[in-house]
Amino acid sequence: MRKSLRFAQVGLATLATLVLTATTAHAATWSSSDKWGTWSNGGYTLSNDVWGGGAGPQTIWANSYSNWGVSSNQPNTGGVKSYPHSGRGIGKKLSSIGSVTSKFNVTVPGSGAYETAYDIWANNNAYEIMLWMNKTGAVGPIGSKQTTVTVGGHTWDVYKGSNGANAVFSFLRHGNTNAGSVDIKAVLNWIRSKGWFGDVTLGDVQFGFEITSTGRSLNFTSNSFSVSSS
Repeated sequence: MRKSLRFAQVGLATLATLVLTATTAHAATWSSSDKWGTWSNGGYTLSNDVWGGGAGPQTIWANSYSNWGVSSNQPNTGGVKSYPHSGRGIGKKLSSIGSVTSKFNVTVPGSGAYETAYDIWANNNAYEIMLWMNKTGAVGPIGSKQTTVTVGGHTWDVYKGSNGANAVFSFLRHGNTNAGSVDIKAVLNWIRSKGWFGDVTLGDVQFGFEITSTGRSLNFTSNSFSVSSS
């Protein structure tokens, strides 16, 4: 009996150590359940950005600007509820930029209505350029389809419209992907070549998850993300 009890005590102690270690290993550097919660790290800004009407609870966590995620519980209703993201400001004229590229790697759920997307802003938010890398569920872009183009390393269906506050150009990738790279300057130069804007000043390059509905709490994770410019 004593031998069994001793082994049981050792086993419980070992389990407690493992649980503590696992908890410590998964403890994020920063987290917030505030709808406007933000955190700056490494020249990037992360935001929970729960902005849509009728939105449910969402918690963002981050170990860095590159490794972060959210647990989001959004009702099965229409309209975007949130856009948790990491972003970096550029602040240069398109003509003076040598290059702007980005890499990403994400883990996303197989259900819900959302897209993994870049949200790129120019001319003090007069222009919004969205690059949809993964579209899941009943979500769609603003405006009407203009053309199909291969640029920036991907083939896209291009939509053009307005949300009432700014022009929106949406590039929907042919086929979903959870990892890759994109030549952002090439995309911007292509838009300029169409005459849709001029030598704009590039503002924030944001990357995250535009979430419409989840039906229950779902997890979205950025395993890695970066923006490089010269």
